Amino acid sequence: MSFRFHHLLFFFFFILLTFFPSSSLAQNGTVSCPLDFTILQPLFANRSRSCDYIRQGLRLVLSDYLKRTGSFVPPSNSSESCWKSYQSLVPSFDIRSNCGFRTGWISQGCKNLTTKAEFEAFIPNNTLSDVVSNCNQSLDGSPCASCTRTLVTLQALYLTDNSTTNISDCATYPFIYAAAFANHFGPTDQGTAKCIFSIDFSDTGNGKITKNGKSNKLGVILGVLIGVGVLLAVLVGGSWFFYRKYQDSKRKKRRDKLRNLEMSNLGGSALDSISDSTHLIKFTFDEIKEATRNFSRHNIIGRGGYGNVYKGFLPDGSEAALKRFKNCSASGDANFTHEVEVIASVRHVNLVALRGYCTATTPLEGHQRIIVCDLMKNGSLHDHLFGSMEEKLSWPIRQKIALGTARGLAYLHYGAQPAIIHRDIKASNILLDEKFEAKVADFGLAKFTPEGITHLSTRVAGTMGYVAPEYALYGQLTERSDVYSFGVVLLELLSGKKALTMTEDNQPSLVADWAWSLVKTERTLDVIEDGMLELGPPEVLEKYVLIAVLCSHPELQCRPTMDQVVKMLETDVSVPSIPERPIPLVAHIDDIERSVSSISNGSGQLSSPSGYQMFTHESSGTSGSKEERTS
Repeated sequence: MSFRFHHLLFFFFFILLTFFPSSSLAQNGTVSCPLDFTILQPLFANRSRSCDYIRQGLRLVLSDYLKRTGSFVPPSNSSESCWKSYQSLVPSFDIRSNCGFRTGWISQGCKNLTTKAEFEAFIPNNTLSDVVSNCNQSLDGSPCASCTRTLVTLQALYLTDNSTTNISDCATYPFIYAAAFANHFGPTDQGTAKCIFSIDFSDTGNGKITKNGKSNKLGVILGVLIGVGVLLAVLVGGSWFFYRKYQDSKRKKRRDKLRNLEMSNLGGSALDSISDSTHLIKFTFDEIKEATRNFSRHNIIGRGGYGNVYKGFLPDGSEAALKRFKNCSASGDANFTHEVEVIASVRHVNLVALRGYCTATTPLEGHQRIIVCDLMKNGSLHDHLFGSMEEKLSWPIRQKIALGTARGLAYLHYGAQPAIIHRDIKASNILLDEKFEAKVADFGLAKFTPEGITHLSTRVAGTMGYVAPEYALYGQLTERSDVYSFGVVLLELLSGKKALTMTEDNQPSLVADWAWSLVKTERTLDVIEDGMLELGPPEVLEKYVLIAVLCSHPELQCRPTMDQVVKMLETDVSVPSIPERPIPLVAHIDDIERSVSSISNGSGQLSSPSGYQMFTHESSGTSGSKEERTS
């Protein structure tokens, strides 16, 4: 009797542990954890235990908790219990010590927003409507891109808190909310989990993670028995069929290999490193041809040294821009891979978003490398300034473009990890969406900057007229090389003049030198293009000109950082005194003689008698008056 009792007791505890979440029990006297970690059992049964998977899995669990309770994070006094519940899924891997997670992080949130109601009160209704519009659908495939792009925009506009808890910080709040409420499938749906949290449960046997980790075991047993019976019938009745098809299959594979060689068999190691990000789609070459009407010349919307850009319609019906690289070869895949990885690694409202890519090799078309981005319906800034557009951009639109471009570059320099130097900022690489929101594009020349490195020495690349002097002369590349290029683009935007032109006597002329000459002679507003619509206040126009001239200063140490530029553009922070330029970058002999003469006479000082101080955050708010800045 005692023997049977012990067995019944053991069986009772087995059932209890199997069918009830371990987090429902208080451990070591702490408050029991309200999070349901058992929904992650398929993840740790079939996936590697990387810290990234653990972090994303925890965010999925928090989204499930938000959906059930309306709270983003569990009570702080349940933190220890929740970590122990999570730890029970991976007993051989110490989550907190190996991943650097702190106990309190699991209960910390963003900006004191702890509930659904607080979050919805904080975010404008129209923004939440955009999230629902883009995310309330199956997120398998291409719809994922528009959803995640909307969430990143929400975060960039309203949740820019730099503090982070690595778990449910401001950057992840929109994703946790969207999976819980904006998407009616919920966070445990296969497509939602893969898109929002980069978690792939597709190998768990169905498209839905079973609630509370439980399944109908009787149904599983019956399913297995039925499956075995069907399998035996198929094996007996169909073995002859598969045997006959075997030889046909071998012949077909040989033909396919000759007809359409995959890059994995042609030195595709460079392509193998492309991140398998959930918002990227690998399109087939047939899909690309169909989207562009077989690369019809009527679909071309842009041309460059790299090749053509085509307008096309993707399989889901959405419009896109498809950049087709020319003269591709297997040995050149590193460059293509680099651009794809750079664009895929950054997400910002003022950076062009990558939707997918295509790699293929065929006997007729050869090596094909194509990237697919959102279509910018207003073309490029170059189109509006120097193209066939008849109506000039108004001042409010130019101001919006200037600030958007500056924010995008500031994110590349200080928001991306590692930092990115674009190296080819110019008007044709500033794209404009239907609302004239600026998007920095074309990352083919971009360079990652390792942490702690002050500059890179590299071969010179870029476009004449936009390249910073220290980079053009010595190959010394820093973030302030991009600042110089931004200053030139801003001058083009303000004046309507090209970065580099030829004078009547066939001499090169830089817009930066021309603008400087006007500022120096107290004619700052003469830089502004004639006929510009809806002109702003003179003091604002003058400020923008001075910022452009300061950014395009030939001496690196005189330029501000992009963070400082954004601060000057969007606030009332004054522009500091601008130091004298040595001589124009493109100078005649008489210009050089006049410059030497002015220096010898002691008249080389542009700003206040105290002299120019190197640009810093402190100096940015204490510059002199308008008269001092332009005298």
